[in-house]
This record gives sequence, structure tokens and C-alpha cells, in this order.
Amino acid sequence: MAFSSPFIFFNLSLLITIFLSFCGTDPVSSCYTSIFSFGDSLTDTGNYLYIYNSSNIGNFPYGETYFHHPTGRCSDGRVLVDFIAQAFGLPLLPPYLACSDGRDLRQGANFAVAGATAIDAAFFEERKIGGVIANVSLGDQLSWFKGLLPSLCHSPSGCHKFLRGSLFLVGEIGINDYFYLFNNGSSLEVIRTYVPQVVSTIGSAVHTLIERGAMTLVVPGGPPIGCSALILTIGASLNKDDYDKETGCLKRWNELVQYHNDRLQIELDRMRDLHPHATIIYADYYNAAFRVFRSPLQFGFSKGALSACCGAGGPYNYNSSFGCGTHEARVCKDPSLYFNWDGGHPTEAGHRLIADAVISGPYDLLVHACH
Repeated sequence: MAFSSPFIFFNLSLLITIFLSFCGTDPVSSCYTSIFSFGDSLTDTGNYLYIYNSSNIGNFPYGETYFHHPTGRCSDGRVLVDFIAQAFGLPLLPPYLACSDGRDLRQGANFAVAGATAIDAAFFEERKIGGVIANVSLGDQLSWFKGLLPSLCHSPSGCHKFLRGSLFLVGEIGINDYFYLFNNGSSLEVIRTYVPQVVSTIGSAVHTLIERGAMTLVVPGGPPIGCSALILTIGASLNKDDYDKETGCLKRWNELVQYHNDRLQIELDRMRDLHPHATIIYADYYNAAFRVFRSPLQFGFSKGALSACCGAGGPYNYNSSFGCGTHEARVCKDPSLYFNWDGGHPTEAGHRLIADAVISGPYDLLVHACH
């Protein structure tokens, strides 16, 4: 998902210390030997901050809950991929860009970048679509992965053997493509016409990884962004019928994501037909999260699910001019009581809830992946 807030200076020496601490973790027993992750800010563990070291996600209170300092994650603590790694007994994934200088990444790496798109940057440049906060696409992330492979394995057969023991997380990605189109004046009806292209790009990435040797891939769908403080603020409507009466979410935005997810599942079925030897798992982030918006108290979010913990006012405590990490923003006392962290991303508690659902809850990622 997109993160759009002013940039603030962050101490570079501290930044380097943080990144170096991510690289070269000791091995841990697992049914997988490594995880390789691609995506956007729901998955990024520091690549965006490595590229743009003055970003406000490099400022406190980001990281306050688990790491006690900013790490480049768009949350107060761990994000989805962290919980997935821990569930499989593997170290937290280091951001690839911070560890691409020869360090051993045989236990995995994270290529995700906050603000990344599925479709290549040329698509947006040709249409003069501005506001793309990270000039990185899924194709770029795949190129980084291909560039890393020779240091992990030394022949096609060796790579296939190595990658058979790896888990691949491909996404979530694609939501930023729609967000940038909207920010540049496209209606939701027009944006909907680009969904097949976005989904096809994700399918092509899955195909490429399998051809390189990937055997087990988890491909998440998009989350209910019509419930995010960011979309509720920038997409606010005077028409009450635009809002879901049960949750307060913007219906048409969620319908767009549901259409994306439906098309994505059809594309994954096509990939399964092409590659019957591979295991391709759809991770239902949408329904894992949407339960919270129906019944936030049931899941421990006593401060609700729509308003951000960290922000600068407004109906949902979100202000695009003064995002979390700026001097103007204020942070809540207990992020665990909030589902939304900064307007566009969950708190660690929110990430944990989604991860628990897809790992060992009703969506059984752990059951399907370890075989």
C-alpha cells in the first residue's frame, strides 16, 4: 500500500547500524530453509528506507512496539512477513538492498518496497502519472532476485534444488497501482479496467519464479482498503450510501479490491494448470482483515478499527500533509488497541491478527505450505 507523507531527516549512521543488524542471522530449523518475499509496504522490512533514507518512516514512533526503534517497516512493530517467518522458525527477513554487498542471504531476503507497483514504472511515466513514491515495480524486485541467485546456487540444477526448500511470498502488490491512478484523477470505473493488467503481471511473476525453481508460493490478495483511514479521508463522500452501514468502510473501494482478488484467484488457477508440480496458495488477506471491521471489540481493538493510532487529526486521525513520524503527528498510548497504525497500514497487533488467520486460522497457510 502507498505511504505518502513528508520526508524528514533521519540519522544516517543509526540507519546503517539498523540495516547491518538485519543481515547474516543464525540458522533455525524449519520445514523451509529460506523465505523470499516480494511486495509493497505491507511486507517491506526496510528497502524503502534504504533507498530514501530521509523518509519519515525512519522516525520514531515507527518500530516502537517490538524493535523499539525505526526499522523501515510501516508499522509500530512487526509486519506480516515477520510473523510468517517466525511461524516457520526462520529469522526475520532482511531488506535485500541493505544486504546486497556479499552477505549470505541463503535463509532468505525481502525484496518488497513500500509504494511499489505491480506494473512497471514505464506505464506510469508514459501516462504522466505523478506521485509514485517508489520507482520500483514487481519486475524490478524479480530482477534483484535473479541477480542474487548466483550467490545462492551455482547451476540451474543447483538452484532448482535450493529453491525447492524455499517459501516464496509474492505480494500483496497491486493496490498502489490503483492508488496512484486515483490520485491522478482516474475514476474507480476507469481504474477497474486496469485490474486485468495488474493481475496478469502478478501471474507472470509467479510463472517466472516457478521456472527458476520455486515450488511453494503464497500469493496474497489485497486488503479491504476502503476501511483504511487514508482512503476514508481522501475518498470521503457526502453520500451516506457510499458507506457500508455495518463497518463504516467505503463500499466501492472494497468492491474494487474484491474484483482484483477474484481475478487474481482465476489467474492463480491458470498458473496451477500450467505448473501442476508447484504449490500455489492464495492468502486471503481481505477476509482475514475484514472480520475486524465488523467486530473490532471482539478482536481486542477497543479504540476501533478505522481511526489511525498515529496521525495529525481529522475524522480518522489521518492527514496526508502531516503523517506519522512528523513533528505534527501524535501517537496513541497503546497501539495494540488500534487496528490502524498510520492511516494506510495496520499496527503490529493488526498485522499479527491477519497473519494468525492466514498461517494457522481459518485460511490454513501453515497446513497447506508445510508438506
